[in-house]
Amino acid sequence: MSNSLPYSKKDVDYDNAKFRHRSFSKVITQSFLTSNRKRDCFSCSTGKFLLLLLIFGVAYLMLTHTSPGDVVSKDQTIGNRNSEGISITNGAGRLKKLWRRAPRLPPRLPPDAKGTNNGIGHATENRDARSMWITRKQKVKDAFIHAWSGYKKYAMGHDELMPLSHHGTDGLGGLGATVVDALDTAMIMGIDEVVAEAGTWIEENLSDRISKKGQVNLFETTIRVLGGLLSAYHLSGGEKGMNITHAGPKPAVYLETAKNLADRLLSAFTASPTAIPFSDVILHDSSGRAAPGGLSSTAEVSTLQLEFNYLSSVSGDQKYSLEAMKVMDHIKTLPKTEGLVPIYISPHSGQFSGENYRLGSRGDSYYEYLLKVWLQSGASRDSNTSYLYDMYKEAMNGVRHLLVRKTIPNGLVFIGELPYGLNGDFSPKMDHLVCFLSGTLALGATKGLTKEQAMKNNMLNFEDLENMKLAEDLAKTCFEMYAVTSTGLAPEIAYFHTEEYSEQDLDGGNKSSEYVNDIIIKPADRHNLLRPETVESLFVLYRITEDPKYREWGWQIFEAFEKYTKVDTGGYCSLDDVTSIPPHKRDKMETFFLGETLKYLYLLFADSSLIPLDKFVFNTEAHPIPIKLKS
Repeated sequence: MSNSLPYSKKDVDYDNAKFRHRSFSKVITQSFLTSNRKRDCFSCSTGKFLLLLLIFGVAYLMLTHTSPGDVVSKDQTIGNRNSEGISITNGAGRLKKLWRRAPRLPPRLPPDAKGTNNGIGHATENRDARSMWITRKQKVKDAFIHAWSGYKKYAMGHDELMPLSHHGTDGLGGLGATVVDALDTAMIMGIDEVVAEAGTWIEENLSDRISKKGQVNLFETTIRVLGGLLSAYHLSGGEKGMNITHAGPKPAVYLETAKNLADRLLSAFTASPTAIPFSDVILHDSSGRAAPGGLSSTAEVSTLQLEFNYLSSVSGDQKYSLEAMKVMDHIKTLPKTEGLVPIYISPHSGQFSGENYRLGSRGDSYYEYLLKVWLQSGASRDSNTSYLYDMYKEAMNGVRHLLVRKTIPNGLVFIGELPYGLNGDFSPKMDHLVCFLSGTLALGATKGLTKEQAMKNNMLNFEDLENMKLAEDLAKTCFEMYAVTSTGLAPEIAYFHTEEYSEQDLDGGNKSSEYVNDIIIKPADRHNLLRPETVESLFVLYRITEDPKYREWGWQIFEAFEKYTKVDTGGYCSLDDVTSIPPHKRDKMETFFLGETLKYLYLLFADSSLIPLDKFVFNTEAHPIPIKLKS
């Protein structure tokens, strides 16, 4: 048997030669020499004579014919031109040309690519795109100023603005939640006037209110007020922080106020007989209270750790972190269903209650903080928080296995619920709150780096890539929840058309949407509260994938907010029904519109070096907290 390769070097040379330019005469000669008539012609004297005649004829043509494509190099002799402009060169030069290999021709550019030499066209395009996003970022900044102006005019010091009736309301305990929630957004946007106004109000009023107010929710007060104070502390230069603003009080004001508040919030932990804290606190006497019915939300008790850990780091007092981390240590020991946990837990027994599994309300940020608390500690597999990352990975596997479905007819990916446990029916219901998961999945895959950097560093395994795919698919669904409605704004809750579930005449109102038959919106779920979860994930996905479609989707959502929720006298309002035009307005501007929604939109359109994802984690209220704490 022969050991020679079936594809020889001679074949390679031939294949390479196929792509070189060859003259017409060479084609004729080679065709003749390789034809079947070669043997017949050589067998007679007439054939030999004709062959010689052909060779001399071809040689004569080469010596006397000037091809339009001939290239004259600098070292060639260029003859004088006669009166008719015919080039005369000596024969030796032409004979040399016979032996010179024809140059390989460059590829021809398509008509639309001409005129872009040296990247000039691309540079112009990039410059125009940068200018456009700078303009759009300014539009978001203007929206924040408009929202703040309404709050300042009609509700300063109250928790939230009622923009239609021009009043304030105190549904969050009366700590001026909008002031604190909006403060670091103003810092990031560089609006020093607002920073000074909010900072001054905090310095003059908040500590006094903390000492006198009554019952507040542990979770809401921690993520909005404590988180906002700690973020402001870092961004104003505390503990060698960013110092991106010189307006407002000194950083120590924010830290001391945060400690005053946290000392009182600790009573929810210390009053409980287990590691699970009570849901509420009476501020003026520092006492913990269980919620009516006695149960706490799983998400609420497990969404305190970023804030308390950071406070321990900057204050040097570990009591805050120790109490908060006891919750996670305890939940680690409890039984789970493929990493998923019920949405209620008892502070009296320390056990989960019920079998309702979902990633919407009361369940959502448990999964978010499993990842983010680990990232906060430096994302090391050797850290004492690495068990949280293991719990996160197990839970995401459980999500993919138990809760992910696709719609019909168009295959949108969504996350459903198991309200009655594994043995109960699957519900194709998804809260808008679940849209946080896209950003969390992407963040968990790359640890805050871009996808390109993570792949270059060989950081992404098969599971990470699966999570990235789910992140992008889910973000598409969340955007379509906006695009499918008449207003371009998403409902609070959506149901999805599956093989097992369908309802007629409950679409979003936008008949031109490709997905009008995939998404079902029930009358009770059609309200919009200015929520941030979708734009949060668009921000994270843009930073990680660098795909500009996420910016475009965010801009469409922002334009819809501007068109339908802006109140001329100041502020923005919630809507009762996103499927009808004009939509009926609700008299409420949630604090998270300034603290989260507009912040994430601004960062989506800003340069990626502003609050980078590998240097900060955002708490569940969008307050950035630095990574890698001091122990």
